[in-house]
Amino acid sequence: MALPTGNMSRLYATVVKETIPMKYKITVRSRGTHPPEEIKQLLKNKVNPGEIDVGVNMLKSLNGGVLIETNSIEEIEVLGKEIQAKCGDELEAHIHRLRKPRLIILNVPEDINTTNIEDAIIRQNPDLNLKKGSMVAKFTYVTKRKHRNAVVELRADTRKTLIHKKIKLGWQICRTDDYITASKCFKCSWIVEGK
Repeated sequence: MALPTGNMSRLYATVVKETIPMKYKITVRSRGTHPPEEIKQLLKNKVNPGEIDVGVNMLKSLNGGVLIETNSIEEIEVLGKEIQAKCGDELEAHIHRLRKPRLIILNVPEDINTTNIEDAIIRQNPDLNLKKGSMVAKFTYVTKRKHRNAVVELRADTRKTLIHKKIKLGWQICRTDDYITASKCFKCSWIVEGK
């Protein structure tokens, strides 16, 4: 019997994204000393989700605040503006944003730094069809073996284009990979994913 070959190259993140719907959240905290129940009551009195066409999936008390969840980023942004407009003197709203992925570029030449790495990648790799502003260089560092690496933050579609590719930088061909740091908790000795 032959093995199925249709979906063998799918990433774990894409499979999970298809099965679990995205949730968009906003945290509302008091500028003073209002407990969560008073924050909820204040929101219910001053903000009407029906008037601004926002469907609220969840309204939950947190330690010192309230968590609100909706179905789309547009609804969260409209709700955040409405809270700021009507309750801005008493409450502050913070929209939860997804972190952009980071990529490490290995063995970067000495003349490439955080200010010119994006231009160099775009100019020397026209086959990748990258646009200006699709990545932001965060920092470079030197390893114990004297290899110089660069870390860039980019959009998800740019990450898919560059991941595990060899890109040309100066006179070198550099490999790319996901930049994941694991910091150790010295209190209990567990490895915790950080940054």
